[in-house]
Amino acid sequence: MPRQTKVELYAAIRRDARAGLSGRALQRKYGVGWRTVQAATNTAWPSERKKYPTRGSKLDPFKPFIDEVLRTDLRAPRRQRHTIKRLYARLLDEHGMDDVAYQTLRDYVA
Repeated sequence: MPRQTKVELYAAIRRDARAGLSGRALQRKYGVGWRTVQAATNTAWPSERKKYPTRGSKLDPFKPFIDEVLRTDLRAPRRQRHTIKRLYARLLDEHGMDDVAYQTLRDYVA
């Protein structure tokens, strides 16, 4: 059976339910659970997906310091600017950042 949207799936389940198919037959035919069959027969439109709150990063407490270092590096001579490795080492030594991965810092700076 080709992939279909949830609205199309609900419409097909309702159509077959009106034709007389049982709930178990609908579950087998469409490969869904009984809750999906119940939801499709009770309402024409699927419910909205639950919005999850955005999760903060472990890097969030250190972002002001990182931004400040990068801003001052713009005015510094080219050879005196911080590399990501040096910035990571400074954060480990001076700010006690021990649970943030190097790659996370690298992605943020990029």
